[in-house]
Amino acid sequence: MKIPKRIQPLVDDGLVDEVLSRLMSGKEADVYVVRCGTEIRAAKVYKEAAKRNFKKAVQYTEGRKVKNSRRARAMEKGSKFGRKEQEKIWQNAEVDALYLLADADVRVPEPYGCLDGVLLMELIVDKNGDVAPRLGDVTMTEEEAIENFAIVMQDVVRMLCAGTIHGDLSEFNVLLDEYGPVIIDLPQAVNAAANNNAKSMLFRDVQNMITYFGQFDPYLHETHFAEEIWQLYEEGKLKPDTILTGEYVEDTSAADVDGVLEEIQAAFDEEQSRLERKRENDA
Repeated sequence: MKIPKRIQPLVDDGLVDEVLSRLMSGKEADVYVVRCGTEIRAAKVYKEAAKRNFKKAVQYTEGRKVKNSRRARAMEKGSKFGRKEQEKIWQNAEVDALYLLADADVRVPEPYGCLDGVLLMELIVDKNGDVAPRLGDVTMTEEEAIENFAIVMQDVVRMLCAGTIHGDLSEFNVLLDEYGPVIIDLPQAVNAAANNNAKSMLFRDVQNMITYFGQFDPYLHETHFAEEIWQLYEEGKLKPDTILTGEYVEDTSAADVDGVLEEIQAAFDEEQSRLERKRENDA
């Protein structure tokens, strides 16, 4: 097929030898199947901000650090240079997330680098060598649903332990190869510690997975994995190999305000008595 304009620089640099087909067009990028030497890979071409249809992007970029103060000021002012730098950060966020999560043993495509808004990465295929389907395009048995859901939840845990939340997880950005689910599409990945929307995004990610897999295993609708994961995270008890139960008991016990006030008053009275005794001794 004709080489897309955005991929031509990679062809000129010898990084891509041939564009075989267009795989998909998404809200923030177009993905192509390309040949790099003897390897078949995916080339993700990010759309420009004006053409991108990703809602509430500012919620996802909250907490992302910009080391260069000049760039930070330009981005705040919204200048042409600042918008260009913002685009670079948005695109590089996925590359950084892929490397980070791969090191954390999360099943994600292997990245090969990003040049001029084009991300080269591993093409996920099925056992026959064909492009792996999205979860939303397959059906499965209850047993398969239980197994695949457990894999996704374990990856959600590993992501959070690595300080990251997907932020847009659904059956449309999880692929299914012969070994199970593979998480894709991470330009909006959220910094769990620095983003005020982190908790709500984690809950939405998990609920999306429960809604999808619950079609095949209705019991999942009765579970509370998001609450369990977040509670363990807040308590500092969440580990990459934590075994989840899906159970969560909310602490509904009311604070003993009267008891606390009584303790404060008792301490105050004791201090007053001590000061009174000191004054008497000094006299």
